[in-house]
Amino acid sequence: MLSRPLDFMAYALSLAELALGYTSPNPAVGAVIERDGLVVGMGHTQQPGMEHAEVMALNQAGEMARGATMYVTLEPCCHHGKTPPCTEAIINAGISEVNIAVADPNPLVSSKGIECLKVAGIKTSIGEYEQKAREINEGYFKYIKTGIPFVIAKFAMSMDGKIATRTGDSKWITSEEARNYAHGQRHSVDAIMVGAETIITDDPQLTARGYSGRCGRAKLQPLRVIVDGRGRVPATARVFSEPGKTLVALAEGQFDRGILKTKREGTEYIVLKSDKGLIDIAELLKALGQKQITTVMIEGGSRLLGYAFDNHLVDKVLAFIAPIIIGGEEAKTAVSGLGVDKVKNALQLKYIKIEKFDNELMISGYT
Repeated sequence: MLSRPLDFMAYALSLAELALGYTSPNPAVGAVIERDGLVVGMGHTQQPGMEHAEVMALNQAGEMARGATMYVTLEPCCHHGKTPPCTEAIINAGISEVNIAVADPNPLVSSKGIECLKVAGIKTSIGEYEQKAREINEGYFKYIKTGIPFVIAKFAMSMDGKIATRTGDSKWITSEEARNYAHGQRHSVDAIMVGAETIITDDPQLTARGYSGRCGRAKLQPLRVIVDGRGRVPATARVFSEPGKTLVALAEGQFDRGILKTKREGTEYIVLKSDKGLIDIAELLKALGQKQITTVMIEGGSRLLGYAFDNHLVDKVLAFIAPIIIGGEEAKTAVSGLGVDKVKNALQLKYIKIEKFDNELMISGYT
């Protein structure tokens, strides 16, 4: 039994977090139905086209839902999509009160879901744990408003800002604990983006290992996006043989078009305009948005990260800092690009969080 009303919303938020990585392009939502201080139904969003959190909780509660209170992390939908409106199910089930963490920014839903419930005589409130609810669906919130994916810049570096030695060695800067956390972050995003040099130098798999499925649900690997303007990545790279799909972004007029005739299974090529061979990453993000990619994590290399920061394309930063000193003028830094001319013009992150993994620190923040 949970003791305070807010505890039920906290429980719903934890259910929403369970859905992360499975629901895109839909938001990850959690719902709890409480009656006489007891949880009688709970649920979280399933894969697109399947049950929403509210319906899952209502089905579990059955007749116990009549006269009960629902706690839901996002405003219930009130329109017909791949599934019927959740507001209709809530009304028909006889729920007497609905507490909502945050309104849905989708124009098809925004305020309309709340109004539907109020018109039906259901007591409705909004705002409990609103900031936490926004954070869980930060990718969805940006995507639904702009059509552009939410961009996370992730990198691991030494205390002196290096991501590799002067010889290019980078294994391993961080501990296994930190790397496992990073795989969890990969699981929660729709796509991982890297530059061609990262593939050529490190030959990474770019998979979310340990997250093939949860609660009996299949989890597709995030889309692997390779920014390869000149088409330099070899056909033998491991990314092309791993489970999941790969998208290679090529620069118009900069690559051998024979590449397009030897298309690898599970690999898509997209040709974009470029400036002196540099692909416009903003245009690439627009193209990914059109494919309903809501979140992208850029993992390197330093030139790609530098370009993203220089052009104000990053929304969130995850920086892992290991207690080691690499040194060396030729050692690679985490972020290159043009940078700023004065320290006062440096990008200042907001809403900073610091977490500890083994001996490393992870600093996260928003741009």
